[in-house]
Amino acid sequence: MEALAQVAGLLADSTRAAICGALLDGRAWTARELAAHAGVAASTASEHLTRLVEGGLLVEHRQGRHRYVALAGPHVAELLEAMAAFAGPRVPPRGLRAAAVSEAMARGRTCYDHLAGRLGVALKVGLVAAGVLRTGTAGVGNGDLATADLAASDLTITEPGMVWLKELGFEPGNRRLTRPCLDWTERVPHLAGAAGAFLCEVFLDRGWIRRIGTSRAVLLTPEGEQAWKDLGLT
Repeated sequence: MEALAQVAGLLADSTRAAICGALLDGRAWTARELAAHAGVAASTASEHLTRLVEGGLLVEHRQGRHRYVALAGPHVAELLEAMAAFAGPRVPPRGLRAAAVSEAMARGRTCYDHLAGRLGVALKVGLVAAGVLRTGTAGVGNGDLATADLAASDLTITEPGMVWLKELGFEPGNRRLTRPCLDWTERVPHLAGAAGAFLCEVFLDRGWIRRIGTSRAVLLTPEGEQAWKDLGLT
């Protein structure tokens, strides 16, 4: 429990929480970029980054005069997403621009290396309906997917599903194949793990989704909408 308290203490500070939230895009950021994002001085950001690295939430490497940091792995991203969902209703954004950004993030975004938001949840539901994934919920696949218990902890790839994934180029490795990651805007899990990361990469590489500016928000392209149908995810 002492370790739990330490992690909670690291994320209890609003500046450190903002830093970790920015790093949910899966990229490495410089200390200066994170300071600007959090609205603090570079020296202040550096102190916070040191604590987060020492606490195991972030990793760093130096390149020349720059200090780059990133989340320590997908397990940290899933922890942050779950904690955000547990925190309760979001504070309504103020201003049109903030509201537009908030809606874009809710519609679709990356959560470290996999898809989240309504798009991510829809992908998981589509994979279940197509028989690629199987959940622990009785009747999923034959019942009403809109009201199915998508929070089921059991989430596995079926044999036909593995064939489907391999046809797309998936090569299983040592990483856990599937993991439900609680979505902080939709309050139900989306697909994480090796399969989730692979599908996100495929969607990006093939232009089926595109990033919106420099944020984590992504948009399904017309080509992606067609691919979604061709892959049997409707």
